[in-house]
Amino acid sequence: MFIYRRSSYVVFSLSAVLAVTLTACDSGAGSVAGSVAHAHAAIVTSNTPDFGSNVVVFDSSMSSASIQSQLDAAFNSQLLSSTAQFGSQRYAFLFKPGTYNNINANVGFYTSVAGLGQNPDDTNINGSVTVDSGWNYGDQSNATQNFWRSLENVAVTPSNGTDRWAVSQAAPMRRVHIKGNLTLGPSNQGDGQGYASGGYLADSAVDGTVTSGSQQQWYTRDSSIGGWSNGVWNMVFSGVNGAPAQSFPATWNAAPPYTTLATTPVSRDKPYLYIDASGNYHVFVPALRTGASGASWASGSTAGTSLPMSQFYVAHPTDTAETLNAALQQGLNLFFTPGTYHLDQPLAITNANTVVLGIGFPTLTPDNGVNAMTVADVDGVRIAGLLFDAGSVNSDTLLTIGATGSSTSHAANPTSVQDVYFRIGGAQAGKATNSLVVNSSDALIDDIWAWRADHGSAPTGWTVNTADTGLIVNGANVLATGLFVEHYQKYNVVWNGQNGKTIFFQNELPYDVPDQASWMSSAGNGYAAYKVADGVTTHETWGMGSYCYFNVNPAVNALHGFEVPQTAGVKLHDTLTVSLGGVGTISHVINTTGAAATGTSTIPVNVVSYP
Repeated sequence: MFIYRRSSYVVFSLSAVLAVTLTACDSGAGSVAGSVAHAHAAIVTSNTPDFGSNVVVFDSSMSSASIQSQLDAAFNSQLLSSTAQFGSQRYAFLFKPGTYNNINANVGFYTSVAGLGQNPDDTNINGSVTVDSGWNYGDQSNATQNFWRSLENVAVTPSNGTDRWAVSQAAPMRRVHIKGNLTLGPSNQGDGQGYASGGYLADSAVDGTVTSGSQQQWYTRDSSIGGWSNGVWNMVFSGVNGAPAQSFPATWNAAPPYTTLATTPVSRDKPYLYIDASGNYHVFVPALRTGASGASWASGSTAGTSLPMSQFYVAHPTDTAETLNAALQQGLNLFFTPGTYHLDQPLAITNANTVVLGIGFPTLTPDNGVNAMTVADVDGVRIAGLLFDAGSVNSDTLLTIGATGSSTSHAANPTSVQDVYFRIGGAQAGKATNSLVVNSSDALIDDIWAWRADHGSAPTGWTVNTADTGLIVNGANVLATGLFVEHYQKYNVVWNGQNGKTIFFQNELPYDVPDQASWMSSAGNGYAAYKVADGVTTHETWGMGSYCYFNVNPAVNALHGFEVPQTAGVKLHDTLTVSLGGVGTISHVINTTGAAATGTSTIPVNVVSYP
């Protein structure tokens, strides 16, 4: 590899033996003019890159009115819009370090709000960052479709003492300091509507009380909170200082359903973008933690490595897969800006420690049935902040981690998949046999939502947006923290690797099963939400839930929600099934253990410990 350096930019050629002629100009950091004397264009990088028009960077010297108008314009364009949920709009609003007064950000679809400091307290928003019900077309009474948005790396001092983040899947709050209370339900909860369904909070501090309200399930990891109130079916905590005591299942007159682990066995927080005092951008890559509790930045800094932006190719939606692969082959990391990327070949991650990071929900769509991304069985790859949207021609697998048969240990430096989402249908009649396949050992799966769409701007249905399985794990010692997988047509999760662990699982079985004969596994009626393969001898889970709502044919039955080997080394803690409104039934929770989930009262059936 030939590397030419000048000022803050780096140019990588494809071959050391081919001549490169560069004429540098001095119009600013990162600018280059020149010609390349070989067939492939040189790739130019910068520490002050162009992030494109969908990324807005705010400075504390700007007026509050100016900032507010840009935030409002993005949100108001989605207000009661019939197209926004599956639209092409993508936004990232980035706040440089400083204090911002009287800012009230409503966060809509495909919107990221993030601070650009090295720590959350470097960027202070006095006001609110809000997600509520009442704004989404067709779902005004609930927060059950508040998907695809994020808040990261800021401190928020709520103007009324409480910030509201009423979200469902694919809406993480990470590395945030809430200087007050936090509520996770919408403002209309309690009027017979006002539901919310699932969420994720990590590496954060909430000084006051977190009130989960109408949230059906929630996972909090490696954080500190002043206290927690409420719970519906399944509230899960690992490594959370101030978490409530273990109390699963709910005793409705005493304690809600809490699953509490003192520490998280292994964790590594998501890479994030920040800016230094000279105006240069970096990506910080947090270090691995074992037996973690509390936020990684609680002591004033996070352990890890800072990578200059010049080590990244900053991708824009006009880039081809060929261009992106050329950057990867030259040893660059990838930074995806907001937009939709069409891929006519898989993106191939082959170098150890490669970082692939997106902001503003960049969306990768494979065309003509190709697989979207493959990762070699190497150490320390980070995949974060991406939405994989299946194309109209079936792909075998959207994202593959490691080659089939991989057995190398990566315990000291695992690959991680964080805030990565998979969508089969909704925006188009998407098709993919599998969404995520993990072959590498020791991988970390941290907040994914794999979703076969049950609604969308494009038609959905049993033979329209087809997909067998959301997650297949073949590697050993893989840990999932925050696993959301829904509506797949066979097993939603298949775990073949030894010594796997899952902390928090949320699932809905497919709504649209036409009849029982169309949905039969070797075990009997339907497919379990989560299957541990027969040959597995060690596996452990905490806080697992699966629900049915067979609205096309309520006579459909699932034999059980969870299917596992009957052996002492396979242990399930705090597991539940629910029939939503009695629309379909699940006969047992785990194998033949647990009563049937049935009836119109939507009450969970719980198994505290198995076997």
